[in-house]
Amino acid sequence: MNSAKTKVALVTGAGTGIGRAAAKALLKGGYQVVLTGRNLDKLEKAITDIGGNQSNCIAVACDVGKPDEVKKLFTALSNKFGRIDVLFNNAGMGAPAIPMEDLSYEQWMNVVNANLCGAFLCSQEAIRMMKAQSPQGGRIINNGSISAHAPRPMSAPYTATKHAISGLTKTIALDGRPFSIACGQIDIGNAATEMTERMAAGIMQADQSIKVEPRMDVNHVGEAVLHMAQLPLESNILSMTIMATNMPFVGRG
Repeated sequence: MNSAKTKVALVTGAGTGIGRAAAKALLKGGYQVVLTGRNLDKLEKAITDIGGNQSNCIAVACDVGKPDEVKKLFTALSNKFGRIDVLFNNAGMGAPAIPMEDLSYEQWMNVVNANLCGAFLCSQEAIRMMKAQSPQGGRIINNGSISAHAPRPMSAPYTATKHAISGLTKTIALDGRPFSIACGQIDIGNAATEMTERMAAGIMQADQSIKVEPRMDVNHVGEAVLHMAQLPLESNILSMTIMATNMPFVGRG
Protein backbone atom coordinates (compact mmCIF):
# COMPACT_ATOMS: atom_id res chain seq x y z
CA MET A 1 0.00 0.00 0.00
CA ASN A 2 1.11 3.54 -0.67
CA SER A 3 2.42 5.67 2.15
CA ALA A 4 -0.18 7.99 3.70
CA LYS A 5 2.39 10.58 4.80
CA THR A 6 0.86 13.37 2.72
CA LYS A 7 -2.75 12.33 3.28
CA VAL A 8 -5.30 13.99 5.55
CA ALA A 9 -8.05 12.35 7.62
CA LEU A 10 -10.94 13.96 9.49
CA VAL A 11 -12.48 12.11 12.43
CA THR A 12 -15.73 13.32 13.99
CA GLY A 13 -16.52 12.54 17.61
CA ALA A 14 -12.77 12.23 18.08
CA GLY A 15 -12.44 13.29 21.71
CA THR A 16 -13.16 9.89 23.24
CA GLY A 17 -13.83 6.23 22.52
CA ILE A 18 -13.96 4.95 18.96
CA GLY A 19 -13.15 8.35 17.47
CA ARG A 20 -10.01 8.74 19.52
CA ALA A 21 -8.94 5.17 18.72
CA ALA A 22 -9.45 5.80 15.01
CA ALA A 23 -7.53 9.08 15.16
CA LYS A 24 -4.68 7.26 16.92
CA ALA A 25 -4.56 4.51 14.29
CA LEU A 26 -4.71 6.97 11.40
CA LEU A 27 -1.95 9.11 12.91
CA LYS A 28 0.27 6.06 13.39
CA GLY A 29 -0.56 5.08 9.81
CA GLY A 30 1.01 8.31 8.60
CA TYR A 31 -2.05 10.52 8.18
CA GLN A 32 -2.35 14.12 9.24
CA VAL A 33 -5.46 14.13 11.39
CA VAL A 34 -8.21 16.65 12.07
CA LEU A 35 -10.06 15.80 15.29
CA THR A 36 -13.47 17.33 15.81
CA GLY A 37 -16.19 17.16 18.45
CA ARG A 38 -18.14 19.49 20.66
CA ASN A 39 -15.60 19.67 23.51
CA LEU A 40 -12.33 21.37 22.53
CA ASP A 41 -10.58 20.41 25.78
CA LYS A 42 -11.25 16.71 25.15
CA LEU A 43 -9.98 17.04 21.58
CA GLU A 44 -6.77 18.72 22.63
CA LYS A 45 -6.22 16.09 25.33
CA ALA A 46 -6.87 13.38 22.74
CA ILE A 47 -4.16 14.80 20.49
CA THR A 48 -1.69 14.61 23.38
CA ASP A 49 -2.84 11.10 24.30
CA ILE A 50 -2.39 9.72 20.77
CA GLY A 51 1.05 11.30 20.36
CA GLY A 52 0.07 14.07 17.97
CA ASN A 53 1.48 17.57 17.67
CA GLN A 54 0.76 20.92 16.00
CA SER A 55 2.27 19.83 12.69
CA ASN A 56 0.26 16.63 12.18
CA CYS A 57 -2.98 17.25 14.10
CA ILE A 58 -5.54 19.97 14.61
CA ALA A 59 -8.49 20.12 17.01
CA VAL A 60 -11.64 21.94 15.86
CA ALA A 61 -14.73 22.26 18.04
CA CYS A 62 -17.87 21.54 16.03
CA ASP A 63 -21.44 20.34 16.47
CA VAL A 64 -21.75 18.30 13.28
CA GLY A 65 -25.53 18.65 13.30
CA LYS A 66 -25.25 22.39 12.60
CA PRO A 67 -24.51 23.39 8.97
CA ASP A 68 -22.68 26.64 9.79
CA GLU A 69 -20.34 24.89 12.23
CA VAL A 70 -19.59 22.14 9.70
CA LYS A 71 -18.64 24.74 7.09
CA LYS A 72 -16.29 26.40 9.59
CA LEU A 73 -14.77 22.98 10.36
CA PHE A 74 -13.95 22.36 6.72
CA THR A 75 -12.59 25.87 6.30
CA ALA A 76 -10.19 25.21 9.20
CA LEU A 77 -9.23 21.85 7.68
CA SER A 78 -8.57 23.41 4.29
CA ASN A 79 -6.55 26.26 5.75
CA LYS A 80 -4.36 23.85 7.74
CA PHE A 81 -3.85 20.93 5.35
CA GLY A 82 -5.30 21.94 1.96
CA ARG A 83 -7.11 18.68 1.14
CA ILE A 84 -9.03 15.74 2.61
CA ASP A 85 -8.43 12.09 1.81
CA VAL A 86 -10.49 10.32 4.49
CA LEU A 87 -13.59 11.32 6.42
CA PHE A 88 -14.65 9.05 9.30
CA ASN A 89 -18.21 9.98 10.24
CA ASN A 90 -18.12 8.66 13.78
CA ALA A 91 -19.93 11.27 15.90
CA GLY A 92 -23.14 9.98 17.39
CA MET A 93 -25.34 9.56 20.43
CA GLY A 94 -28.32 7.63 21.73
CA ALA A 95 -31.52 8.49 23.54
CA PRO A 96 -32.67 7.19 26.94
CA ALA A 97 -33.73 3.53 26.86
CA ILE A 98 -37.42 4.21 27.47
CA PRO A 99 -40.55 3.20 25.54
CA MET A 100 -40.74 4.96 22.19
CA GLU A 101 -44.03 6.66 23.03
CA ASP A 102 -42.37 8.36 26.01
CA LEU A 103 -39.55 9.96 24.01
CA SER A 104 -39.82 13.69 23.42
CA TYR A 105 -39.46 15.24 19.98
CA GLU A 106 -36.30 16.96 21.25
CA GLN A 107 -34.78 13.63 22.30
CA TRP A 108 -35.59 12.17 18.88
CA MET A 109 -34.15 15.14 16.98
CA ASN A 110 -30.98 15.28 19.08
CA VAL A 111 -30.14 11.76 17.89
CA VAL A 112 -31.18 12.42 14.28
CA ASN A 113 -29.07 15.59 14.14
CA ALA A 114 -25.97 13.98 15.63
CA ASN A 115 -26.09 10.59 13.91
CA LEU A 116 -27.66 11.28 10.52
CA CYS A 117 -27.61 15.00 9.76
CA GLY A 118 -24.01 15.21 10.98
CA ALA A 119 -22.88 12.45 8.63
CA PHE A 120 -24.80 14.04 5.75
CA LEU A 121 -23.43 17.55 6.33
CA CYS A 122 -19.83 16.41 6.76
CA SER A 123 -20.08 14.18 3.70
CA GLN A 124 -21.42 17.09 1.64
CA GLU A 125 -18.44 19.26 2.49
CA ALA A 126 -15.97 16.40 2.05
CA ILE A 127 -17.39 15.54 -1.38
CA ARG A 128 -17.08 19.17 -2.49
CA MET A 129 -13.40 19.17 -1.50
CA MET A 130 -12.70 15.71 -2.92
CA LYS A 131 -14.17 16.66 -6.31
CA ALA A 132 -12.20 19.91 -6.49
CA GLN A 133 -8.79 18.79 -5.22
CA SER A 134 -5.91 17.32 -7.18
CA PRO A 135 -5.49 14.41 -7.24
CA GLN A 136 -9.26 14.09 -7.21
CA GLY A 137 -11.12 11.74 -4.87
CA GLY A 138 -11.04 10.34 -1.37
CA ARG A 139 -12.82 7.99 0.99
CA ILE A 140 -15.75 8.38 3.38
CA ILE A 141 -16.23 5.83 6.17
CA ASN A 142 -19.50 5.88 8.09
CA ASN A 143 -19.93 4.41 11.57
CA GLY A 144 -23.04 2.32 11.24
CA SER A 145 -23.26 0.08 14.35
CA ILE A 146 -24.66 -3.40 14.89
CA SER A 147 -27.96 -1.52 15.25
CA ALA A 148 -27.89 -1.01 11.48
CA HIS A 149 -28.87 -4.70 11.33
CA ALA A 150 -30.79 -5.45 14.52
CA PRO A 151 -32.19 -3.20 17.25
CA ARG A 152 -31.78 -3.36 20.97
CA PRO A 153 -34.94 -2.93 23.05
CA MET A 154 -36.12 0.67 23.35
CA SER A 155 -33.63 2.15 20.87
CA ALA A 156 -35.85 3.63 18.14
CA PRO A 157 -33.94 6.89 17.45
CA TYR A 158 -30.49 5.28 17.43
CA THR A 159 -31.56 2.24 15.40
CA ALA A 160 -33.51 4.31 12.86
CA THR A 161 -30.56 6.62 12.23
CA LYS A 162 -28.12 3.72 11.86
CA HIS A 163 -30.39 2.07 9.29
CA ALA A 164 -30.45 5.42 7.49
CA ILE A 165 -26.65 5.51 7.53
CA SER A 166 -26.66 2.30 5.47
CA GLY A 167 -28.70 4.06 2.78
CA LEU A 168 -26.48 7.13 2.91
CA THR A 169 -23.37 4.96 2.56
CA LYS A 170 -24.64 3.18 -0.54
CA THR A 171 -25.81 6.42 -2.14
CA ILE A 172 -22.43 8.11 -1.62
CA ALA A 173 -20.67 5.00 -2.96
CA LEU A 174 -22.84 5.17 -6.08
CA ASP A 175 -22.73 8.92 -6.67
CA GLY A 176 -19.02 9.11 -5.88
CA ARG A 177 -17.93 6.66 -8.59
CA PRO A 178 -17.24 9.22 -11.34
CA PHE A 179 -15.05 11.25 -8.99
CA SER A 180 -12.90 8.52 -7.36
CA ILE A 181 -14.84 8.90 -4.11
CA ALA A 182 -15.26 5.59 -2.26
CA CYS A 183 -17.64 5.11 0.64
CA GLY A 184 -17.96 2.27 3.12
CA GLN A 185 -19.57 1.51 6.45
CA ILE A 186 -18.14 -0.06 9.59
CA ASP A 187 -20.62 -1.66 11.98
CA ILE A 188 -19.20 -1.97 15.47
CA GLY A 189 -20.42 -4.19 18.25
CA ASN A 190 -19.41 -3.76 21.90
CA ALA A 191 -16.11 -1.89 21.71
CA ALA A 192 -14.89 -1.11 25.22
CA THR A 193 -15.49 2.63 25.57
CA GLU A 194 -17.20 4.97 28.00
CA MET A 195 -20.46 4.48 26.08
CA THR A 196 -20.48 0.70 26.58
CA GLU A 197 -19.63 0.51 30.26
CA ARG A 198 -23.27 -0.34 30.96
CA MET A 199 -22.81 -3.55 28.96
CA ALA A 200 -20.13 -4.69 31.37
CA ALA A 201 -22.57 -4.10 34.23
CA GLY A 202 -25.51 -5.80 32.51
CA ILE A 203 -27.86 -4.64 29.77
CA MET A 204 -31.41 -5.52 28.68
CA GLN A 205 -31.76 -8.34 26.15
CA ALA A 206 -34.55 -9.01 23.66
CA ASP A 207 -36.28 -11.30 26.17
CA GLN A 208 -36.21 -8.49 28.77
CA SER A 209 -33.56 -10.25 30.86
CA ILE A 210 -30.43 -8.39 32.00
CA LYS A 211 -27.09 -9.89 31.02
CA VAL A 212 -23.45 -8.86 31.01
CA GLU A 213 -22.11 -8.68 27.44
CA PRO A 214 -18.50 -9.24 26.33
CA ARG A 215 -16.60 -6.25 24.96
CA MET A 216 -13.50 -5.91 22.77
CA ASP A 217 -10.48 -3.61 22.80
CA VAL A 218 -11.46 -0.35 21.08
CA ASN A 219 -8.03 -0.19 19.42
CA HIS A 220 -9.07 -3.11 17.22
CA VAL A 221 -11.75 -0.82 15.80
CA GLY A 222 -9.20 1.91 15.13
CA GLU A 223 -7.04 -0.57 13.25
CA ALA A 224 -10.05 -1.68 11.19
CA VAL A 225 -10.80 1.92 10.23
CA LEU A 226 -7.17 2.37 9.20
CA HIS A 227 -7.36 -0.77 7.05
CA MET A 228 -10.42 0.61 5.24
CA ALA A 229 -8.75 4.00 4.84
CA GLN A 230 -5.50 2.65 3.40
CA LEU A 231 -7.03 0.74 0.51
CA PRO A 232 -6.31 2.25 -2.91
CA LEU A 233 -9.35 4.05 -4.27
CA GLU A 234 -9.88 1.35 -6.90
CA SER A 235 -10.97 -0.91 -4.00
CA ASN A 236 -13.64 -0.39 -1.37
CA ILE A 237 -14.91 -2.19 1.70
CA LEU A 238 -18.59 -1.36 1.36
CA SER A 239 -19.53 -2.99 4.66
CA MET A 240 -17.48 -4.33 7.56
CA THR A 241 -18.74 -5.74 10.85
CA ILE A 242 -16.29 -5.86 13.75
CA MET A 243 -17.63 -7.10 17.06
CA ALA A 244 -16.80 -8.78 20.33
CA THR A 245 -16.69 -12.45 19.34
CA ASN A 246 -19.04 -13.66 22.07
CA MET A 247 -21.57 -10.84 22.09
CA PRO A 248 -25.21 -11.94 21.60
CA PHE A 249 -25.72 -10.83 18.01
CA VAL A 250 -25.39 -13.90 15.79
CA GLY A 251 -28.06 -16.48 16.55
CA ARG A 252 -31.22 -16.34 18.63
CA GLY A 253 -30.31 -14.66 21.90
